[in-house]
Amino acid sequence: MRASVIGTAFGKITSFGYGVYRAGRNLCLGMILAVGAAQAETVTIAALGDSLTQGYGLPIEDGFVPQLEVWLQGQGADVEVINAGVSGDTTSGGLSRVAWTLTPDVDAMIVNLGGNDLLRGIDPAVSRANLDGILSAASEAGVEVLLVGLDAPSNYGPAYEVAFEGMYPELAEAHGAELYENFFAPLNAGDDINAARAQYMQADGIHPNADGVDQIVQGIGPAVLGLISE
Repeated sequence: MRASVIGTAFGKITSFGYGVYRAGRNLCLGMILAVGAAQAETVTIAALGDSLTQGYGLPIEDGFVPQLEVWLQGQGADVEVINAGVSGDTTSGGLSRVAWTLTPDVDAMIVNLGGNDLLRGIDPAVSRANLDGILSAASEAGVEVLLVGLDAPSNYGPAYEVAFEGMYPELAEAHGAELYENFFAPLNAGDDINAARAQYMQADGIHPNADGVDQIVQGIGPAVLGLISE
């Protein structure tokens, strides 16, 4: 009887010990799997911009965001790019909606704004203040930013041109953001800019066609890879 009681008690203790071991083992495995899942988590990039980002005049798959996402994935990046481009948007419009663009799942952001400010002749000081607000919001959210610049036309005068083009590198440096100096740089790289524009721009002369977007993506793509590597 005593031996039976001891045996029964020992069996319970052994069972209890194994149960604790098994629970601990499962907890450790769960933690390992969770860490692995976190390490393999898809990087989410929000592309905040205007019609150049939105893909004006193009089928959805030919727009800037879808082509960029395909290019990045082709480089082995586990990434999703969210289209936060709105046609006609100015830097003011971007500032007004940056808060709800920076959702908790956004890891990085491309800021491609200023083209409509140029078209409207908005004071560069106003554009600069708006971009500064956007970059500040991203910094507060802990989101890395690639700021995309534009070349200003000379018809507004040299002072306007210098102030507009200069705000991008100055703001990038002030906020510790990455900088891609000119969205259209790949289309301006050849000897015959007019021929390139005829080949790569839509009829309006403002927005790139599908081939133009392809060239732009190949130019900016490495900068976006550098951004998400951080």
